[in-house]
Parts: sequence; C-alpha cells; structure tokens
Amino acid sequence: MTKVDATEEISEDYRTIAVVGVSASPEKASYKVAQCLIERGYQVYLVNPTESEIMGRKSYPDLASIPEPVSVVDIFRRPDQVVPVVDEAIAIGAKAVWLQPGAANEAAAARAKAAGLLVVMDRCICNAPGRLTEEPEGGARGRGNGDDR
Repeated sequence: MTKVDATEEISEDYRTIAVVGVSASPEKASYKVAQCLIERGYQVYLVNPTESEIMGRKSYPDLASIPEPVSVVDIFRRPDQVVPVVDEAIAIGAKAVWLQPGAANEAAAARAKAAGLLVVMDRCICNAPGRLTEEPEGGARGRGNGDDR
C-alpha cells in the first residue's frame, strides 16, 4: 500500500504519542484530543509542566522526562512557543511532529523536516485519515482549534 501523506503514515505506523500543552480542563480541545487518542488505543503521554496529573495520568514537565521513546509529538502551543518543542522532539528522537490548528509555525516545521521528521500542520490529529479516525464507542472529539487549548 502506498501512503498518501504524512498523516496516513503517522496514523498507520506510530502508536506512541506525546500531547504537549494538554490542558487539565475537560472543555479544552487539547484535553479532548488526548482523550480521543487514549480511547483509540494509542499510548499517550501528557506533557504540561504546570500539572502533575491530568485524566488520572501522570503529566510530564517536558518530552525528555517521558520514560520511553515517543514516535509522535502532538503540539498544542502558541506558534511562538513551538520551535523549542520541535527542538525537544528532535532531541528525543521522535519520528513526527503534529502542529494542531492554532500552533502552525513554518520555521518549526522546516527544522523538523530538516531533521528528518514527518510534519503535519494545521490539522487535528483526531480528524486525520487512517486509524486515528476510527471512532470508539462513545468517543470524544475535540474541536481542534488553537483558541481552546
């Protein structure tokens, strides 16, 4: 099977995702997207330096603190805060970065691509083609816009 784009490759080949900038508030898109990924069977690590626990799971202060390799770094940050997260993703050996709507940053995307990472920008990870879109029973969907991280 030929993969159409990075979204399909990510959804089919990678199962470990770190959600950076996840909120502890169930009303926020970042919370809903993390919940969606968990419900769909992905190994999800939550990254928020201001929270110790979200959804009953440990929240890590940064990507380097996660105890196992991460394939995809899903980013919910303002565009001006994305480059350091991408640099961290490169440093930990991630295979892809996913810049959620509202987090688009061309310089960060170029850095990631130059380092050999797959890049998706301005698309919600829970609305991507492939296994990511398989809706669980009673599944949650975030709106995915950057205004309600």
